[in-house]
Amino acid sequence: MTFTEDEIEYLKSQPLGRLCTLGPTGAPQAKAVGVHLGPHGTLDVVGYANADSRKWRNVQTDPRVTFIVDDLASRNPWTVRGLEIRGHAETVLGADAAAGGMSGDVIRIHPRRILSWGINEAGRMTARNVA
Repeated sequence: MTFTEDEIEYLKSQPLGRLCTLGPTGAPQAKAVGVHLGPHGTLDVVGYANADSRKWRNVQTDPRVTFIVDDLASRNPWTVRGLEIRGHAETVLGADAAAGGMSGDVIRIHPRRILSWGINEAGRMTARNVA
C-alpha cells in the first residue's frame, strides 16, 4: 500500500496542496492546486484548465514532482501536520469527471518517497520509499 490509513484520512480532509514542477530552465515552480486520491495509490491534481497550464507542460517535459499538503492543527499547543510526496507524474486527459467547473484532465502523481509529520498517533516525522 502506498499510503497508510492515517495518511489517506488526512489527504481526504485536505482538498488543497502545492505542486512543485520543474520549469523550462530547470527552476522549480510551485502552484496551489486541488487534489484527491487517484487509482492504485496515486494522487490526482485537478484544475479548471489543467491541460492548458504551465504545470501540465512542465510535467510533460520533466515528470519529477513534489506535492505538499499541510495545515496548522492547533496554535496552542503548536501542532503542525502534513505530507510531502516526491515522485513522478503523468498527464491524463479526461481521467476525472468534469464536475464543478473542473476540466477532467489530471496530473497523476506516482509517489516514490513519502514524508509525513503530525499524521500518525505519535505525531512524529516519518519518511519512507515506496515502489
